[in-house]
Amino acid sequence: MSISFTTSIISRLKREIADLQKQSANDKIKREKALAKIKQLQKNIKVSSSPTDLSSKMTQIAKLTEEAARIEASQAAIAKQLTVKNTELRQQTAKSTQQDHK
Repeated sequence: MSISFTTSIISRLKREIADLQKQSANDKIKREKALAKIKQLQKNIKVSSSPTDLSSKMTQIAKLTEEAARIEASQAAIAKQLTVKNTELRQQTAKSTQQDHK
């Protein structure tokens, strides 16, 4: 394999890793916001007196809980992808180093 081919693979992997890390950070922020909103709704439920209002808040909490769970699953998938990409990057970097020494 040529050095330029290996270099392009390394560049692509670095880009993909950076994109996954950015997506992970964005998801983490979304999850934190959803959890904060859930806490706020739970506090509001305690002072709420209307059954309609209570029902609405419970529905919002359920939706936000589902969203937080979905984001957690996404985070797990991203973590797996990052592991695979980092491993591949290490392998390609090692190949590149070997080619440089020939």
